[in-house]
Amino acid sequence: SVSEQHLEDLKTENELKVAFSAGLTDSGSVGPFDEETTLIFSKTITNVGRAYNKTAGVFTAPVRGVYFFSFTATDYLKGYMGLHLYRNNQPIVFSLDLNDHGGYASTSNAVALQLEEGDRVRLSLPASYRLYDDSQNFCIFSGFLLFPV
Repeated sequence: SVSEQHLEDLKTENELKVAFSAGLTDSGSVGPFDEETTLIFSKTITNVGRAYNKTAGVFTAPVRGVYFFSFTATDYLKGYMGLHLYRNNQPIVFSLDLNDHGGYASTSNAVALQLEEGDRVRLSLPASYRLYDDSQNFCIFSGFLLFPV
């Protein structure tokens, strides 16, 4: 089957390799939106194992295991900025900053998660929040498989 072939493609000498990093956009400001919005980190820097979908902005666990995820979000205007990290539809981490001075500000966070095969991890921007990214990759979403379980 296709999924068995995909899993075989991920194996090298009996070792599963999964890692990705993606930048958000080159277009500048993102948001604010009227409702919470899944962010599409479309600038793939690396995507070993092809578990990150840059069209949907979603990482899908190819195997049951412990994965590590990190993200950084940046903005330069006064106001709130931040991100939710979700496992499936469950919020796991919320990271925010109130940029009350103008100029660049950023927030970062990281988490290790035990995932089942097929679990999905994504970042979303809360309603009325804003981010900024350009060719310098101020906003990054990364993850990798620590080990299968």
